[in-house]
Order: sequence, then C-alpha cells, then structure tokens
Amino acid sequence: MIRYSLKCDKGHTFDSWFKSGEAFEKLKASNMVACAVCGSDDVAKTLMAPSVSTDKERPLSAPHSPAEQALAELRKEVESKSEYVGTRFAKEARAMHDGNAPIRSIYGEAKAEEAKALIEEGVPVIPLPFGPKKTQN
Repeated sequence: MIRYSLKCDKGHTFDSWFKSGEAFEKLKASNMVACAVCGSDDVAKTLMAPSVSTDKERPLSAPHSPAEQALAELRKEVESKSEYVGTRFAKEARAMHDGNAPIRSIYGEAKAEEAKALIEEGVPVIPLPFGPKKTQN
C-alpha cells in the first residue's frame, strides 16, 4: 500500500491510499480518483515526505480536513448507536422490513447486487461513506 498526498484543481488537499503507484495511475487515467472535498476528478500528486512510524498503537492517520473530521464523527455516531451485522446486512434489513425481525439501527456490508435489490424492494437503506473497521489480531 502507498499513501499519496493529493491536490485537486480547486486547491483542496487530501491523502488517499492505493495498492501501488501503478494502481493510482490506472485509477487516475479512468477518472476514478476524485477530490475528497469537492468531487473534482482533476487531481494530482503533491510533494510529500516519507513517513515511518514505529508506534504500533498510533492510527495510520488522523483526520486533517473538515471533511475528514466530519466523516470520522459520522463513523463514531453510527458505530455507537447501531448494531454491526457484517455480511448479514441484506438479510437483516429485509427481515426488519418484512416484520420478521425487530426494528433497530444496523450497519454492515452488502454486495452491489444485494443493495440494489433492497432498494428495488423498497427497503430503506443508504450507503455509508466508509467501510468496516479492520480488526487486529
């Protein structure tokens, strides 16, 4: 994994992780790298210094921009007030919608086709702008 410092044509700066330098270039060429603040796909790498940490308890990065801070706060709110159901999300959401499970706040993971089917069935779901936290062993 490699982390790049990026800047869009509107002057917003943000960091993003990529599988490799080649993966970044392929995604950029496909206009799939967008500004985390405004959504512009006119993004370029900026100068950055390498960062090496020996502190295993320190998170990879703290939120830098107001948008990253808002996203971190949203994640904290969702995780503290909802039940994580993992890959059972589509099954649980459908069961609640059909009256076969108690109504409660849940979050989890669903494949694109599962999410599309839920929406087509009228199940009230929304995508979250973050993935599940990785568990450490």
